[in-house]
Amino acid sequence: MAVTVLDLISFVCFICCWVGYTSFARRKAKTTNCIARCLHQHRIHWMNELMTREVRVGEAALLANLERNITFFASTTMLILAGVLTLFAQVERLEAVIASIPYTATPNDALIQLKLSLLTFIFVMAFFQFTWSMRQYGFLNVMVGAAPIDPTGGADDRLRCYAKQMAIVQDQAAHSYNYGLRAYYFAMAVLSWFFHPALFIVTSLFVVYTLYAREFNSKAVVAITSGMLVLDEQEEKKKASRVK
Repeated sequence: MAVTVLDLISFVCFICCWVGYTSFARRKAKTTNCIARCLHQHRIHWMNELMTREVRVGEAALLANLERNITFFASTTMLILAGVLTLFAQVERLEAVIASIPYTATPNDALIQLKLSLLTFIFVMAFFQFTWSMRQYGFLNVMVGAAPIDPTGGADDRLRCYAKQMAIVQDQAAHSYNYGLRAYYFAMAVLSWFFHPALFIVTSLFVVYTLYAREFNSKAVVAITSGMLVLDEQEEKKKASRVK
């Protein structure tokens, strides 16, 4: 197997980008407003409001919609895995197609199989994340079904604690969904490795930049953060009115 130094460097760069960004995003989210941090606060507000409602048809519909999105990606991942596994029997044809593209690195069977194996591993990992997210949303549905109605209008601390635990379960489900989507992003980077390892490095760095821009610096983050502040102010007003 003719693995060049540039291939090894590009693969190490890919791993560093994925693992490094995941660790960086997890730490930065603890101190900086981002999609994950702000949405968690929205989920807490949502679950607190849920405890005060007698009719929860709207919440059931919203949760079903979230589960539907995850189910779509889980089933799509299985189809992609079937396609990638099929390519193992078409390595020679794939090699000929890649060789016909200008400026591509010289392909060989063993290296192509290694790249297909990496893609397979990524999508298997994505499938595990999506299915775990689906299960956690199922757990949340059970908790919502068991949640009593707060007759105090949100003043019961024990029920507020229960609402927070529901938000935590939903947050963990969303994290698993996010990790699955992130696997798709980095799988796109792996596709560039079939053409040239230098392109693989550039694409890996571009994926990190795209993820950071969307999760920390996008207009959606600004809007979600502003909404979180409004809800926090509303919550403070409610607490002040209860004291009076």
